[in-house]
Amino acid sequence: MRLDKFLKISRLIKRRSVAKEVADQGRITINGKVAKSSTDVKIGDELTIRFGNRLVTVRVNDLKETTKKDQALELYELIKEERIANQSEDSLLD
Repeated sequence: MRLDKFLKISRLIKRRSVAKEVADQGRITINGKVAKSSTDVKIGDELTIRFGNRLVTVRVNDLKETTKKDQALELYELIKEERIANQSEDSLLD
């Protein structure tokens, strides 16, 4: 399944067009490699997504063509979520 479609169906990102844009900006990695929106996602893959100043890492548990809202959480497992300092905060600390 394409990365942008998985992100939309799993509801990690609400719109497929936004998922495509985020992926094509290089803000998503699959198993440590930068991924484009058309990259194939497989069960067991580890995705790291940068949302502004947050890094979210999830493991893909299942792939489905469609899901209901309450079933979307079953498609992935949250491994970690961390906050990253942005560069403007770093310069204020110096």
